[in-house]
Amino acid sequence: MKRALVLALAATLAACGESKPPAASVATPSVATALVELREVELSVSSEAVIEAVRQSTVSAQIAGRIVDIRFDVGDRVKKGEVIVRIDERAASQAVAASEAQVREAQAALANARAQNERQKQLLAQKFVSQAAVDQSEASYKAAQERVASLLAGAGQVATERSFATIVAPYSGVVSARLVELGEMAVPGKPLMTGFDPATLRVSANVPQAQVAAVQASGRARVEIPSLGRWVEAKSLTVIPSADPRTHTTRVRLDLPEDVTGVYPGVFARAHFIVGKSPRLLAPRSAIVRRSELTAVYVVGEGGRPLLRQVRLGDAGDERSVEILSGLKAGERVATEPVKAGLSAPAG
Repeated sequence: MKRALVLALAATLAACGESKPPAASVATPSVATALVELREVELSVSSEAVIEAVRQSTVSAQIAGRIVDIRFDVGDRVKKGEVIVRIDERAASQAVAASEAQVREAQAALANARAQNERQKQLLAQKFVSQAAVDQSEASYKAAQERVASLLAGAGQVATERSFATIVAPYSGVVSARLVELGEMAVPGKPLMTGFDPATLRVSANVPQAQVAAVQASGRARVEIPSLGRWVEAKSLTVIPSADPRTHTTRVRLDLPEDVTGVYPGVFARAHFIVGKSPRLLAPRSAIVRRSELTAVYVVGEGGRPLLRQVRLGDAGDERSVEILSGLKAGERVATEPVKAGLSAPAG
């Protein structure tokens, strides 16, 4: 009996020992890493910028009348030639009708003057009237011709004014502001809608005067759009030949490609003007960890355990890489999945 108890106790202790593996056997989760490299990169001069529309316009009323139709609103896409706003054209139509009636009256008077002139010439040939009477009939005929021409021009002007009651889009674009409501009174010069062409966008930046020569000599720039997390190569670069006397900067315009989507006038951007090349120590942007005022990376050593290390960043790099000024050296490996690396990093 005593021997059986001893054997049972020994078996229990053995089972407990098997259920607790040694600490050294706990596996460390695998973390994706990348190499810190010394590479030749393009040096750039950076400047804060804003996106502008090359074609942006506000359509205004050219005649007076009540707004009777508004076919588009903010954010709608409009094709060139589409009707966007209609103004009540009843008064303009009545003016056109009155003008056409005056033209018909003048044409009738012209026909009568032509007939009178012909008769006077026949009577002169028969010596029934004097030359003075013929001259007077010719003058009346020419006056009637001029009156018809004047009234035709007036009728064309009135018809043109009536066409102003229908406002069409001058080019294809997007409505960015609607400035009137249905039923409001329009007067000449009153703004109705504002729109822009999203296919023709540019970036406007202010560059210090000391750097304008290098920017102009290079002629290359890249645009960073933080809201989209994108970098775009500028199509062309134009330096405005004037400077701001208060800030001592010169405005530079960068034309964007037509395939840039998701941006609109007023969006914040950064212009990076290429001014040369130089070797720089680079690390992946995905490896950077920011915690309050701390900027760091997880360095993965030979043991495979990531260790948090503070670094200082520079201005060089691109959308994938960032310059490291201090904290790392070439050949070290950093974790490109900082969240996952933080879970497996040693505490403290």
